Amino acid sequence: MKHTLKTLFRSLRPLTFLLLFAAGVINAVGVTMFLAPVHLYDSGISGTSMLLWQITPESYTLSLFLLVLNVPLFLFGLKKQGVVFTIYSIWAVFVYSAASYVITNILPVDVSTASPFAGRDLLLCALFGGLISGIGSGMTIRLGGAIDGIEVMAVIFAKRLGLTVGSFVMVYNVLLYIAIGCIFQSWTLPLYSIVTYGVAIKAVDFIVEGLDKAKSAMIVTEKAGEISSTLSEAFGRGITLIEAKGYYSGADQTVIYFVVNRFQIAKLKALVTEIDPNAFITISEVSDVLGRSVQK
Repeated sequence: MKHTLKTLFRSLRPLTFLLLFAAGVINAVGVTMFLAPVHLYDSGISGTSMLLWQITPESYTLSLFLLVLNVPLFLFGLKKQGVVFTIYSIWAVFVYSAASYVITNILPVDVSTASPFAGRDLLLCALFGGLISGIGSGMTIRLGGAIDGIEVMAVIFAKRLGLTVGSFVMVYNVLLYIAIGCIFQSWTLPLYSIVTYGVAIKAVDFIVEGLDKAKSAMIVTEKAGEISSTLSEAFGRGITLIEAKGYYSGADQTVIYFVVNRFQIAKLKALVTEIDPNAFITISEVSDVLGRSVQK
């Protein structure tokens, strides 16, 4: 037991908690200073919390619903997601909840009827609310946690329902926005909320994957040695060679596996085709890269 606790504490990094604190505050700013004042809605459990906050008595705050809805979901997914993920996520939600309470109830700023920055302009509030909350969510994911329990629900239930995780989240949000439209008998706010959702997704992708997104190249060639030498010299990266055999020709081939960023794709194609015009090249997106692949 002591050994397990020691291992756990070593896995939890103080800097990560500090950065998650910043992520929670950023998320709260996007939601409480841009979305909530004009009755636009975030996605997932955060959006559900905002809806419940709007239709219940004033004593039930946004902060309360964020904690009550999110924390049980993270605890429910503890076994599947791991202890470190769960601790980071609950901390991020706690900060998000506390910051939301401070902004809406303590700070001398009026967020009851309009955004302090964008007034009642729904488009500006949707765009910047989605952007800022998406940055907060993306930071949380990049740091190894989550700020919305919908992701845990998706991991647990999507496969049972025959859906992908992304499809589960999308279906949940569509149903949420339909419910909002039915409750308030207006589709203007749900439609603008969809704009918020789209901007937030792009912001999350940017934070998690970065602008310089990696690409993997698979090159099937009979001139593997010459191409590998050229690529290694041009890009300063390590290369993986996979021995293969052509199905129809039966000829021995070599597959070169190589990772570059998207700005280097054109150069890679030019170098390869110059050496072997008959080389077969496929380019795929890489969602994440761990470790280093450089020349010694």
